[in-house]
Amino acid sequence: MGDLQALRVFISCLDQQSLPRILQVCSGVYFQGSIYELSGSEVCLSTGDLLKIIGLELLSVSCEEIETGASFELPTGYSGEPLNNSKCDATRQIPDSKLLTHSIYNVLTQRSNDLQCFVASNRLDAWKWSWNKYLFTIEFLYLHTVRKNVVKFPSSLEVEVQDVTEQFQDLVFITPLSMTEVASQPMESFPTMAEILESPEGNTFFNCSWFEELQRGRRLVLHSYGTTTMILASTPKGRKGKQYFIISESYGGRMRRRAREFGSVYELHLASSQSPGLKVSVTRHCEAVEEEGMPALSVGEQLEVLGMALMDGLKDSSGAAQKIESLICKQTMELDDEDEEDEEDDSKEISLPLFMAGHFVEKLSDNKKYKLTDLASSSLPLDIKVMTRDKELEKDPLMGLPALKLEETFTETTVLTSLPNKPDWCFELPVRWLQMSLCFTSDHLPWSSNESPELHVETVTEVTEKFYYEYHKLISKIEEPPPRPPKRKPASSEVPKKSPKSESKLSNLSSAVTKQLDNLSLGLTKGRRAPAPPPPKDVSMNFYSPTKTEM
Repeated sequence: MGDLQALRVFISCLDQQSLPRILQVCSGVYFQGSIYELSGSEVCLSTGDLLKIIGLELLSVSCEEIETGASFELPTGYSGEPLNNSKCDATRQIPDSKLLTHSIYNVLTQRSNDLQCFVASNRLDAWKWSWNKYLFTIEFLYLHTVRKNVVKFPSSLEVEVQDVTEQFQDLVFITPLSMTEVASQPMESFPTMAEILESPEGNTFFNCSWFEELQRGRRLVLHSYGTTTMILASTPKGRKGKQYFIISESYGGRMRRRAREFGSVYELHLASSQSPGLKVSVTRHCEAVEEEGMPALSVGEQLEVLGMALMDGLKDSSGAAQKIESLICKQTMELDDEDEEDEEDDSKEISLPLFMAGHFVEKLSDNKKYKLTDLASSSLPLDIKVMTRDKELEKDPLMGLPALKLEETFTETTVLTSLPNKPDWCFELPVRWLQMSLCFTSDHLPWSSNESPELHVETVTEVTEKFYYEYHKLISKIEEPPPRPPKRKPASSEVPKKSPKSESKLSNLSSAVTKQLDNLSLGLTKGRRAPAPPPPKDVSMNFYSPTKTEM
């Protein structure tokens, strides 16, 4: 083990032929936790850290005039010829004479025409050169904090080091990799073993079993990486709240389309813009309001959305009809099987104002079980129900859900990973959503070299509500929100009016209260206060409220 010395002194005496050398930080201003920013790079040297010096780079060399003590920096490309002011930095005051003696010039020309070699020569001390502005390259052993593997910083740092090369000859310096860097390694590097150096602490995007295994120091098997097509899905809000999933396109379960429900004509319009030819059934009776162009709808009627149109509505004060955005639909009655053979087509076109309320359910034409790939290629969103589980999964979290909405498709770079105790059960790590660092290790793969296991991939990952909203904030297209549905303007016949019966009640109440006030006495009769009169029989504690016909 070498003597304790300042980093600056160690570098001045270092023979570059002996590189690489391993140093241990012993003391200095770079104590645990201090961070310095040099040339855009953060450097933190803590006591006990091991550094591997693998090379030196010359930054500048200072020359001092012996007689006057004046000093200046030599250009890094200086090759030994006599200097003048044009060769030096114009911002510095360089003496006109005695810059360099011919003896220095002879040393340079005899050794080589290179300042780097001259600085490394043993004659350096005799000429009072300073070499305190070197840049040297190091590798870190990640004992305390995770750092990048190669950094550069000046040799003038006030750090005390000790040469421990002999004690750590077999030491291997690891290279930390982010998830993005893992997915950019040569494919020949996989499969490989890796160790987690920094776990994704504070990550609240995932709510699945494999995420709990991503702890610091945990070993992982990295099989490969690639691009995976995924579908974002959500459940209706229930007792446990909404659930969110990202489902790989290779999901093997079977599912049926589920009829959607709509609570207004405007919702029909939005759905038909994504699913042309939308067909629905009326599930609640609606009365006609001729003044506003609202037709009557009966339970069981079938509507097929044809398109949009501007229809004449209420007339304004000038007598001109106002234009109303309406949905044009083909209306038919639902017939029994026996009636379908005898009845002719009695369908007709009707217009439904967008502000019209209603109750509709989507009419599906088939009861087929689909693969996820078949539904993902159609227009989304779609409501579905999983009917057959994915047999490749130990437990399918989608099975048993009452409904699931497939919202949209996206692609994600993933790293296919498994745990060493279950190397054949894999899960996909989404690179973009995991801030963690790994390092490749030389550990043996947990299977024989001749037989690789048959892999089973977990194709369903439950995510959190935060992931759902961050996804829409960062990934989905920024679109203008849909316009609000038009407001219904009530007809003059619907303006609430007071009924004669209500007016009679108010009149009786007013007269009864007036009579009570007249009977009150502010004086005393025979030393006794007059008793309060009983309330009138026709005064009720129920206040006036409009009836349904008045609303």
